[in-house]
Amino acid sequence: MKHIIGLLVIFVTLAACGAVAHAQQPTKVPRIGYLAGASLSANSARTEAFRQGLRELGYVEGKNIVIEYRYAEGKLDRLPALAAELVRLKVDVIVTAGPTVTRPAKEATVTIPIVMAMDTDPVGNGFVASLARPGGNITGLATLAPELSGKRLEILKETVPRLSRVAVFGTSTQPGYAQQLREVELAAGALGVQLQYLDVLDPKDIETAFRAASKGRADAVLMMVAGAIANAHRTEIVELAVKNRLPVMYTGPAFVEAGGLMNYGVYLHDLDRRAATYVDKILKGAKPADIPVEQPMKFEFIINLKAAKQIGVTIPPNVLARADKVIK
Repeated sequence: MKHIIGLLVIFVTLAACGAVAHAQQPTKVPRIGYLAGASLSANSARTEAFRQGLRELGYVEGKNIVIEYRYAEGKLDRLPALAAELVRLKVDVIVTAGPTVTRPAKEATVTIPIVMAMDTDPVGNGFVASLARPGGNITGLATLAPELSGKRLEILKETVPRLSRVAVFGTSTQPGYAQQLREVELAAGALGVQLQYLDVLDPKDIETAFRAASKGRADAVLMMVAGAIANAHRTEIVELAVKNRLPVMYTGPAFVEAGGLMNYGVYLHDLDRRAATYVDKILKGAKPADIPVEQPMKFEFIINLKAAKQIGVTIPPNVLARADKVIK
């Protein structure tokens, strides 16, 4: 009997030790890849918004989640190698900061889930089959940029009533650019405004475009240059606008905060924050193919009165009253 009891004690002890050992086995910490075309400094506000979204969901960086950041520093030809590096690291999810970044990520993997923090036209760019059912390994958030382009021109016309010629700075290779142009042309026709198209494919084209706009007697500029070129050369763009005394409507708030005149568009930081919810769903087992692409819910209109004074523009009271934020 004592022999049997002794065996039972040993068995129970071993079972308990096994349970403790099993409980003490470290759980796998999810690893997220964050891929951006711009530099860390140019993208800091967006990455912080993403981190905030993760914190709201209970993820603490370095504790229960790891983020591998990869920045192309404005050199877009580096993106394929950076995307491939994240794939080799076997990250659980890749978050992309824009369409220029999503494409190399898509080409690098068909199995690792990809979350678009923003995209101008996910269906048109070939990233998803439809907004409701993406169908592949990519999902995320759209910006509806094409539809907003016409609205930006309308606000410019209200701000500068004498507006008759507008220089459109864009990047023809940027995904969704053609659709944005169509929206601008429709608005221009209704407003009786002539458009001057200036392609910005390289940083050196920025100063050339401003020079051409002044020579072409443009009354204002509609800035549609997006992605790494715009972000990396934000200060230069703002300074050239002041130097040429040209009112410029931008697509992102960072330009206005850096001294630009005005911005109307999607509240981008809200999209970055919302991208965290997609990461959370995927980590909990949801498939990107089944998670609908979300369209923006928050928009913002920002005016910089200091910039207006520098270029000699008086913002009409009715325009000023509609601003969500006024920088003095």
